[in-house]
Amino acid sequence: MPTLEHNGLVDMFRENPSLAPHFLKILFHLDLPSYATVAAVEASLDQLMPVEFRADLVLELRDERGALVLSVVLEVQRDVDRRKRYSWPVYVAVVRAEKECDAVVLVVAPDAEVAAWAAQKIDLGLWLGTLQPLVLGPAIVPEVTDQAEAEKETELAILSAASHGNGPNGLAVVQAALGALGRFDHEHAAVYFQIVYNALRDPMRRALEALIMERQTEGKATFPPFAQQLIDRGRSEGIREGKLEGELKGKRDTLLRLVARAGIALSAGDVARIQACTDPATLDQWVDNILGAKTASDVFS
Repeated sequence: MPTLEHNGLVDMFRENPSLAPHFLKILFHLDLPSYATVAAVEASLDQLMPVEFRADLVLELRDERGALVLSVVLEVQRDVDRRKRYSWPVYVAVVRAEKECDAVVLVVAPDAEVAAWAAQKIDLGLWLGTLQPLVLGPAIVPEVTDQAEAEKETELAILSAASHGNGPNGLAVVQAALGALGRFDHEHAAVYFQIVYNALRDPMRRALEALIMERQTEGKATFPPFAQQLIDRGRSEGIREGKLEGELKGKRDTLLRLVARAGIALSAGDVARIQACTDPATLDQWVDNILGAKTASDVFS
C-alpha cells in the first residue's frame, strides 16, 4: 500500500511537472528534445494499461506546435521489487506504441540499496535489447547544504535530505531542506517535512529533534512551526506502539510458559504463529484454551 512518503513524492512531480525534465537535464545531463510544455497525464496511461501495469505518473513533453516529443514514466520506489524489472519495460513499450514518441523511466529511490538495484540495466531477452532506468537516488542527487541553493531548488533539497539525511553531512542537508519550506503552504510543507523525517534513522532523528528543541528554546524560527507538533505526535504514536508491543510480548511469554507447564508439545510453526500474533484478544483466548487442552490444536481452536 502506498505510504504518505510515496504519495508525497509522486505529488511533488504531479503538481510541478517541469521538475522531471529539469532533473533529467541538471542531474543526468541529458540532451532533451526542444519542448514548450510539460503535463501530467497519468489518467490516459490508466486507460492504456491493465491494473497490474500502472505507473505512478506519466509526464508528457510537447513542443510549441503541441507535438509530443517525450514521455517520462515516473515511479517512486522505496523497496526492491523484482516484478518492476518486468513491468517497467511494459510502461515504455505501451507509451511508445500508443503515443509514437520516445519514452524513459525515471525512478525516485532515496534509499541507496534500492537505487543501486533500480539503476541496473534490464535485459529484454538474450541481451539483444536493454532498458536503462534513470534513477534519482544518492548516487545522482547531490548533497544540498547551502541554504540559498535549497531556497532556489527546494524540491531537489527535499530529495537530497531523503537521500543523504543519514550520511556524514546529514544534519546539514536536512537543515537546508527544512529551512526552505517556508515558501510552501502548510499542507505541502507538512508533507515534505514528513518525507524527510520518515527517511531518517534513529541517530539522525534524535539529532534533528534536539536541534529543533534548541532552536525553539532560543527563539530562532529556523524550522516550520508544525515541526515540533509532528515530532511530538510521532513520539506519542511510538510510545503507544511500544506499550502495545510490551503487552503482546507479555501475553506471548505467558502463553508459552503455560503451554510448557501443561506438557503440550509445540512445533516450530506453532511457536512462530504465537510470536507473530499481534491481537491481544486472540492471545488471551489461546491462554484460556490451555485449560483442558491435550494438543496444540486444542490451544489454537
